[in-house]
Amino acid sequence: MTQLNLRSATPKDIPIIFSLIQALAKYEKLSEEVTGNEDALREHLFGERPYAEVILAEWAGKTAGFALFFPNYSTFLTQPGLYLEDLFVVPEYRRRGVGTALLRHVARLAVERGVGRLEWSVLNWNEPAIALYKSLGAVIMEEWRICRISGSALPKLAQGRDREA
Repeated sequence: MTQLNLRSATPKDIPIIFSLIQALAKYEKLSEEVTGNEDALREHLFGERPYAEVILAEWAGKTAGFALFFPNYSTFLTQPGLYLEDLFVVPEYRRRGVGTALLRHVARLAVERGVGRLEWSVLNWNEPAIALYKSLGAVIMEEWRICRISGSALPKLAQGRDREA
C-alpha cells in the first residue's frame, strides 16, 4: 500500500496551497514575485468563475506537493489543452515519485477531457526537473521563449501607452 494520496483541492486547502506557492517561489529564487494573497487565490480557484484547478499530493497524511493547471487552446491543433502552471514537491518528499504521480494525474485528466496536449515551462537551470520531464516523454522546446507583460506595463499596453513618443 502506497503512502501517497492525490486529491483535488477544496476551499479549506487555500492556506496550504498558498504556502506551497511561497515554497515554490523560494525554491525558484523568486519570493519577491509573490504579490498575491489567499483571498485572491480562493476566489480564482473556487469563486463564481474558477480559473484554475489544484491537485494536492499527500504522503502519509502530510502535504507533499501540488500541481496547479488550467485550460488553454491550440490553434494549430484546433483543440483545447491544459497548461500546468506549477508542479512542486516539498524537498523532503522528492525522489519518492510524488512529482511523477502529480504529472501523470494531470495527464490522465487531459486524456479524460479529450485535450490535444499538456504543456508547461521549466526553468533552464532546473536540471533534475528537465531530466524527469524528458524521461517521461516531454519535448523541451528550446527555440520557444516565454513573453510576459505584467505590472504597470499591462495597462500601458492596453491603453496604447506602451511606447514613449
